[in-house]
Amino acid sequence: MLQGPHAAGPDRPLLRFSFRSCVVGTLCLPLLGLLSCVFISSMYHFEDATGTHCHVPNYLPSISASISLTPECHIWRACIGLHWGPRVLVEYSYLKLYRGRFGARSVERSLSALSLLFSVCENMGLLILTSVSSTEAFAVHKTGFLLFIGSSLVYMLITCRLWSAIKKQSFSPEDARSYRWKKRLLLACSFFCGFAGFFYWKHNVHCQSGAYTLFALFEYLLVFSNMAFHLTAVWDFRGKDIVVVSLEDKHF
Repeated sequence: MLQGPHAAGPDRPLLRFSFRSCVVGTLCLPLLGLLSCVFISSMYHFEDATGTHCHVPNYLPSISASISLTPECHIWRACIGLHWGPRVLVEYSYLKLYRGRFGARSVERSLSALSLLFSVCENMGLLILTSVSSTEAFAVHKTGFLLFIGSSLVYMLITCRLWSAIKKQSFSPEDARSYRWKKRLLLACSFFCGFAGFFYWKHNVHCQSGAYTLFALFEYLLVFSNMAFHLTAVWDFRGKDIVVVSLEDKHF
């Protein structure tokens, strides 16, 4: 249940914590998991993590390579598994927020449903690429990665459209700041995605030395920008608490 900090009702709260803590904790799981996997791969499995099919020099492990080794894959899967539940809560909370903001306005109501759909697809892509590593089934892993990236970009685009409408009817500086940073991070993700795709193509088609290193670098920047976009939820749900309640009325 999502409530304001002073909300009261007939239900007895068993647990209350801020939505901000939920958002930060949810994002810290994949962030720390990714950093741990990259660090372990670079320190202990550097040759395996940076090896390429055409044996050109590479100095950075890609994300897919980092999370496919052992014990890195177990760390990553544990972090994503723990991150999945709170992520669903955030997705549903956004739908409720949009429905409350726009009421019966048909365009924004449709966009809010699409936003939820692409957010779910983004999460499903993340689960697929996490469950199936690139060394186990490359085609499945690649499909999951493309679903994750494609859905996330469409989700961010729809979200920016929704928040442009919110900004027009709101005088809150937090809403204006959230919209401003969402636009910046959408542009950053689009920029990093384009360069990552370009250097991936250069590596696979021409086996150009250093191309895969640049791909890995822009891949990191893309994922970090995506996480930062989701972090703007701390402004969107400011002052809200998540409350676990025990119902006093047990009759059904």
